[in-house]
Amino acid sequence: MTLRQVTAVMRGRPASDGAGVKLTRVFGGVTPEQFDPFLLLDEFGSDEASDYIAGFPSHPHRGFETVTYMLEGRMLHEDHLGNQGLLKDGDVQWMTAARGIIHSEMPQQTAGRMRGFQLWVNLPASEKMKDPAYQDIPANDIPEISFDGVRVKAIAGETQIDDQSITGAVSGITTQPLYLDVHFTAANQLDIPVPEGHTTLVYVYQGSANIGDPAHKIDRSHLAVLNAQGGVRITGEAQTRLILLAGKPLNEPIVQHGPFVMNSRQEIEQAIQDYRDGSLVAVRD
Repeated sequence: MTLRQVTAVMRGRPASDGAGVKLTRVFGGVTPEQFDPFLLLDEFGSDEASDYIAGFPSHPHRGFETVTYMLEGRMLHEDHLGNQGLLKDGDVQWMTAARGIIHSEMPQQTAGRMRGFQLWVNLPASEKMKDPAYQDIPANDIPEISFDGVRVKAIAGETQIDDQSITGAVSGITTQPLYLDVHFTAANQLDIPVPEGHTTLVYVYQGSANIGDPAHKIDRSHLAVLNAQGGVRITGEAQTRLILLAGKPLNEPIVQHGPFVMNSRQEIEQAIQDYRDGSLVAVRD
């Protein structure tokens, strides 16, 4: 199998979002087309309730999908339609905002660790104005394989590792995202096939790993960006944990204004106007 090379290494930067939630912005907010179809990846994690308890009060979205993955802690989600869900340790919510959602995400604990990720995945122009939807996935429903000191959880997509096939909890997405959470309990090496041409990223959130061929050592809180051909070779140390993301680029114009991601400035202005006049989330006939 041809192996991908690391073309860039980026360090996540401290940021604050919502009502003052402290987090690490792995990427996003600048040049949104850089990692097409992915728009943003945030890591949040703290033992101090003051860093996260204010949460993310009611706010709108249009034009993309949000994926919330809780490693530890509890997060209550509520939206304008009355939908409610409580994410707990290991749970995932895949929310398709599409034409419009107004929702809140509020931590449900005042002590203990809150840790997890939020990923934004773009939608193609043809799907930006479809009806919003949710997939709430309990931890026990996320497929997992283990071998020789490695545990792989598949949130989305499908691949084959060490002669074992794995299909994630989420499939049927136009951008064909692959979203894996890889834990090394002992040092090992694995090769992960990824479709040709797909954007491929590896984010190390604990320990360190050698990524690609030739190998680049990627330390904690760093993102490896790989080229578009071949599989991904990962050599992890014991107790290393990392996220692998891959997806099919949309190759469409991206215009972002805060929580709105569309294909033109005119569509952004319409989203802002729809939010102001209360029609962002209007029920269609």
